[in-house]
Amino acid sequence: MNAIDVLAPGLLTSVQDGGRRGHAALGVGCAGAMDPVALRLANLLVGNAPDAAALEMTLRGPRLRVRDATLVALTGAGIEAHCDGAPLPAWRPVLVRAGAELAFGGMRHGARSYLAMAGGVALAPLLGSCSTDLNAGLGGMLLSAGASLACGPSDARTATALRASLASRGPFAAAAWQLDPQPWFEATAARPIRVCTGTHFPQLDNAARRALFATQFLIGVDSNRVGYRLEGASLALREPLELISEGVVPGTLQLPPGGTPIVLMAEAPTSGGYPRIAQVIGVDLPRLAQRRPGDPVRFAETSLDDAQTRYLERERALQRIQRRVTERLHG
Repeated sequence: MNAIDVLAPGLLTSVQDGGRRGHAALGVGCAGAMDPVALRLANLLVGNAPDAAALEMTLRGPRLRVRDATLVALTGAGIEAHCDGAPLPAWRPVLVRAGAELAFGGMRHGARSYLAMAGGVALAPLLGSCSTDLNAGLGGMLLSAGASLACGPSDARTATALRASLASRGPFAAAAWQLDPQPWFEATAARPIRVCTGTHFPQLDNAARRALFATQFLIGVDSNRVGYRLEGASLALREPLELISEGVVPGTLQLPPGGTPIVLMAEAPTSGGYPRIAQVIGVDLPRLAQRRPGDPVRFAETSLDDAQTRYLERERALQRIQRRVTERLHG
């Protein structure tokens, strides 16, 4: 079984997959990739199942050494990436020579990059998932220097066309084609994040209702995989609310008593007692996940019908990509 050795862990690098779903009744959140679309695309490029376990790198990546020739793919935020000193291309399959070192630096834009390896990261699943829930301390793996990552079995056909290229002196062989990152990653934070108004939106006072959609918020420095604190206008209710805890999900926009809204992210709790004033739509949550502390956030209101339509359009686009990539990999 192939393995990858961790020489340096980077700022925050963890194993993530499609998430630990179906256990909210036990109080266990989903976790998984903050940008699940980038994860899916990286996995497709190496012939894995879309939700296979891969590495999520945050702001600054790790240094790794592959023991055997390994097919990898890099997606998500633009990150400095080298293989034995040579620039490593992103958004395409790359076959890395045995013994090569992968070095990832800082991210030019965005907050999270994803590195998938053919076969996926082989960890013992917890409640059906290998994702790392950092807040709850459940499952997965947070990289540390000296650790090793095993890779699962892969489809030998996916690397056949590239393997002959390793006869040259280069440290890797990259496919001649790549995915267009533009539909899947934004280099700027200019476009607003679309939300549907939540159960308690009517309880906001008039000034707060206007401010929610007219104010530019900033992502606070204490934001993490559990939630993003939004600095800017302080929002207020028309009158105090006494609420019992109810279910929440990633994307729920809560309003604590201090008036600073919080958007719940991948490691969201399963319930919460703060007013739920809005919900980030599914297709925009990965976009929000790529914003870093200090980045601006504006919200725009949309309808549930629009949110569902955009979600279905995205899924159809991803299915088309999956078919084309599979054809190219298995040629």
